[in-house]
Amino acid sequence: MGKSTMAVDWSHCKSVTTYEKVDLPLFQSTIQPAQKPAILRGLVRDWPIVKAGLISDQEVCAYVARHATDAPANCFFAPPEIKGRFGYGPDLQEFNFDVRSASVETLLSILLRLRDVENPPSMYAGALPFPQFFPTLSMECPMPLLEPNIATKVSLWIGNQTRTAAHWDLPQNLACVVAGKRRFTLFPIEQLKNLYIGPLDHTLAGQPISLVNITDPDLTTHPRFIEAIEAAQIADLEPGDVLYMPSLWIHHVESLTPVGMLVNFWWRDGPEHLVTPSLTLQHALLTLRDLPKAEKQAWKAIFDHYIFQSDEDPMAHIPEVARGVFGPITPDSLKRIKARLRQSLDLD
Repeated sequence: MGKSTMAVDWSHCKSVTTYEKVDLPLFQSTIQPAQKPAILRGLVRDWPIVKAGLISDQEVCAYVARHATDAPANCFFAPPEIKGRFGYGPDLQEFNFDVRSASVETLLSILLRLRDVENPPSMYAGALPFPQFFPTLSMECPMPLLEPNIATKVSLWIGNQTRTAAHWDLPQNLACVVAGKRRFTLFPIEQLKNLYIGPLDHTLAGQPISLVNITDPDLTTHPRFIEAIEAAQIADLEPGDVLYMPSLWIHHVESLTPVGMLVNFWWRDGPEHLVTPSLTLQHALLTLRDLPKAEKQAWKAIFDHYIFQSDEDPMAHIPEVARGVFGPITPDSLKRIKARLRQSLDLD
């Protein structure tokens, strides 16, 4: 059966809500509590890196090179045939790109050389941490929407006209376009079932990705994707614009210009003891997934009650001193939980 010829209409998709002149009070009182994507127009237009990019591609590359260390950075390279779409080979065992390592200065020189090539290979270096690669950039890229005591991971993305497959991230994200133009296509996590996610433990860069070619979807192979389109939101960003993405919003990213750069601020709210729930998901493979249906439904009710707490505090009727590991997390209870988990997982 050939590829579906049904036209995919994106024109009716909702645009991400745009805010102008955003400050910390507005972000904390209105934007962040809504837990919806938001465009913060022109928030970082005064950053020197943005001003350099508005002058020319050469100027912004020279600016970044001046701030870069000599540390080798991993970069994805792929032939022109992939048209910027990094992903899997046909059997999902191999990838359609190579990973090479070079200094940031070298990568920037390659990027500039490819700029005027008619049908260039694709390249991008993703999530390069500031402390390792750009330690002096932090002072020149202040984020006014985050309190100084919030632990953030700040990184820079560099590449040409590439596409990052739809995926989700656990942290919240302020994605700052500092050079070039980008388009984000976003889906709420409830559209997971309609996005045909690939392997969870064999990924391009750590996060599972959608197998759908979002810019040219094959609706014969991925028919439910038409439902995801109905829930999609689009964000078109210029240099100086910022996109706020709450935790677990699925997003596809297109870099639309031959030289593109993006700065990410990632952070999580919540107590320090929290680790990624992806570990719970993998643990559930051992304990829940293959149970009989009736037992799974019973355990779903238990999780809803004790973990998701859909009704009320499940421990309200028990004195705090008697709540054990289900009481407030303390250093002692955290130690006991970890010890119990280590013991239970030592199955050999």
